[in-house]
Amino acid sequence: MLKKTFFQIHWFLGITAGLILSIMGVTGAIYSYEQPILKWMNQDSYVVQAETKAKMTPAEIYQHFQQERPEFKINSISVASSATESSSINIEKEGERRGYTMMINPYNAELLPSIQGKAFFAFVQKLHRYLAAGEVGKQITGACTLFLLYFILSGIYLRWPKKHTIRQWFAVKPKLTGRNFIWDLHAVVGTWVFVFYFIIACTGLTWSYSWWKNGMYKVLGVEAPQSNMQGRDSGQKPSKSEHSKKEHASGSNEHKAKGDAEDLNPSQIQTALHQTWSGIQAQLGREYSTMTLNLPKKDNGKLELVFVDPIPQHERARNKATYNYQTHKFENIDIYADKKLNDKIMSSLLPVHRGSFFGPIYQFFAMLAALSMPLFFVTGWMLYLKRRKQKKLTQSARGNVLNAENSADATPWLITYATQTGVSEQVAWNTATSLQQVGQPVNVKAIQHLTEDDFKQSQKMLFVVSTYGTGTAPDLALNFAKKFLDQSFDLSHLHYAVLALGSQDYPETYCAFGHRIDAWLKQNHAQALFECIEVDNGNSKHIEFWNTAIAQATQLDLQTVTIQKTFDEWTLSCREMLNPNSQGAPAFNIQLTTKHDMHWEAGDIAEIQPGNSPARIDSFLQKHNIPADTILGSLNISIENALWNKHLTQEVHSFNDIEELYRQLKDLPTREYSIASIPPQQTLRLVVRQKYDEQGQLGLGSGWLTEHTQLNDPIHLRIRSNPSFHLITDNRPMICIGNGTGIAGLMSLISARIRLDYTNNWLIFGERQFAHDFFYKEIIQAWQNTSMLKRLDLAFSRDQAEKVYVHHKLREQASELKTWIDQGAVIYVCGSIQGMASDVDQALNDILGVETVDLLRQEGRYRRDVY
Repeated sequence: MLKKTFFQIHWFLGITAGLILSIMGVTGAIYSYEQPILKWMNQDSYVVQAETKAKMTPAEIYQHFQQERPEFKINSISVASSATESSSINIEKEGERRGYTMMINPYNAELLPSIQGKAFFAFVQKLHRYLAAGEVGKQITGACTLFLLYFILSGIYLRWPKKHTIRQWFAVKPKLTGRNFIWDLHAVVGTWVFVFYFIIACTGLTWSYSWWKNGMYKVLGVEAPQSNMQGRDSGQKPSKSEHSKKEHASGSNEHKAKGDAEDLNPSQIQTALHQTWSGIQAQLGREYSTMTLNLPKKDNGKLELVFVDPIPQHERARNKATYNYQTHKFENIDIYADKKLNDKIMSSLLPVHRGSFFGPIYQFFAMLAALSMPLFFVTGWMLYLKRRKQKKLTQSARGNVLNAENSADATPWLITYATQTGVSEQVAWNTATSLQQVGQPVNVKAIQHLTEDDFKQSQKMLFVVSTYGTGTAPDLALNFAKKFLDQSFDLSHLHYAVLALGSQDYPETYCAFGHRIDAWLKQNHAQALFECIEVDNGNSKHIEFWNTAIAQATQLDLQTVTIQKTFDEWTLSCREMLNPNSQGAPAFNIQLTTKHDMHWEAGDIAEIQPGNSPARIDSFLQKHNIPADTILGSLNISIENALWNKHLTQEVHSFNDIEELYRQLKDLPTREYSIASIPPQQTLRLVVRQKYDEQGQLGLGSGWLTEHTQLNDPIHLRIRSNPSFHLITDNRPMICIGNGTGIAGLMSLISARIRLDYTNNWLIFGERQFAHDFFYKEIIQAWQNTSMLKRLDLAFSRDQAEKVYVHHKLREQASELKTWIDQGAVIYVCGSIQGMASDVDQALNDILGVETVDLLRQEGRYRRDVY
């Protein structure tokens, strides 16, 4: 829950503050290179032609402007040691608190062109610090910087992996797709910039909150400047901080206001400059790149100066000194390089903030990190929108029972259903709607919720029940079968009917559970409205028989009850073999796309309408001597195209024309496959293994999808809700068990869980050989490496002398299984019912106990999609 809370706060702040941080990041990256850019843009101002004569001294520069521009009130004069670097003067100017710097030729004091681009960088700075919105903007940027600190720390916590490797932490995995790739990009790049953002946030907050700056002074053990603190504590508006870029020629101390009296006349100032400059040359004993002399304002014999080392650590690494030009001695020299690290940091917050404090290489990467800020805003929003969209994607298995008025003397109907994949439930609710439309009161219940009182009190019941697996009840109906079908009741008062759903692909167990219920009801003297009706693979005509039989038995005018089977057109966009060189039959990753906005939930089923191969159609036409281009008038297409989905191996009676022939032919039965993807991945993925019949022909579905169709061909598909295998909606642990192509249903479940950032996932998967049959190996291993899978157990049966299957792995981890179950884990099983699913079921019964497994099934904590 703690992690979930951190996650919720993380994404909420991200989608609200992300845009502001993106603006701050981009503007900060631009502003960090202000001085180099300005120098590059203004070569005529910063660089002069070297001359053979010496540069003018500060005293000579001052004298020149006293004669030529006496209106200039000079604050400071800067002289560079390089022969080609210009000098500068800083003068008082209205609206410029730190004065206005003018570049001059160091040899003749001629004014050089004004610096272009300063206004642009001033605006960038305002946007960066205030969003160009004054004090309100300052509060917003300050809050967003605090949020950035939270993103940094919570982001690391949220992606903390179980296994720590360099690749795990820092490698982007380009083979991931969809939401997984977006999340991986968001998380990995976030790790790259962790240090940069942490330093940027910690230093940036010093310009937003005085309490934060005071805290940094205390943490680093540096005495805070009293003048700044007094101004802040008194409630006055804070002065423009160090975040404002000083011109290299301006002094480090603030100049006196215009109203201050000047005690020195121009002659005295010139003398002070001359004597100070001479003393510096004789006594300093250090090389420098730039020397700035602040003109004295008081007659105390002291002049403050600032000088920069030939190769400074950064643009704010300035040395300060006080020279007494009356005694001709330095009274104080403060060398930046001699400061302790904590003093350096607190006196150079801007270089630390922009990265130049740590050198040009670090500054460059800090700039890239700042520029990448929009990446997190965009990917964060993409992840949020995908998550939000997924939460809205719900497919109710229930039909809407109309609120029609019931007949006053009508006896209520109880309709019950036993379903594994949702078909029986759909028919039950459609039947209820049909009855209620003619005034019949109806109650609908899942069969596992039936009680003894339901049988005693109900006079009319309809059973809509599926047969699952090898003739057994659906998982959720197993408890009903144990509880009722071996007992005897007096049901002579009960009138009933049974609709049994099954598949003739399993002739020995066809509709077995429905017939078992029908036999039990008869044994208990219930009165059948009509004989049990069988439905093969949801056949609409068979369901129409059900509707007709109810109408005849009740003399009610019922509307037709059908299962809607509207197929959408999809495109085969990708087909790749998952197990080259495998000992088993080829298995394929099938990817389908559509232009429509299609929705499904993890665990749902894709129902495919297979077609005939060109060879089978050609053989049929030759057998009946029909030219392939003969037009079928009712459809206005050639007979060759019309036969694509028709059953061509059935017995054909004599016919007079192709229309009569065509009417005889049934549609090919559909084939169902577990969906291996979720909608945010923008593709519908199936895992299909090729199967052959007794004649050596490829199976209908596998042949159609893996061989007979070509890339970009249309595929007719409908998505069917499979509520009994849907994902739980909370963060309880999830155990996924499967083999072979059963990985498909498990992939969708785990993908959906990862989107929700639920990481208590355990996958147990089995196949033949690790080298050839590890389906989706890279994705699964990426999940494990990023701790999206807490546990991964693999059973490759042919990699050792004694075969190992998933149920063996389950028994090996019996203690861990019990721990997960005690923590509320939900078990999902997907794959073959013969062998794997039955063995897993037996293992669970042995480990947990039969009663516990039954309870898990009834609570929806043991779910299966097996075939």
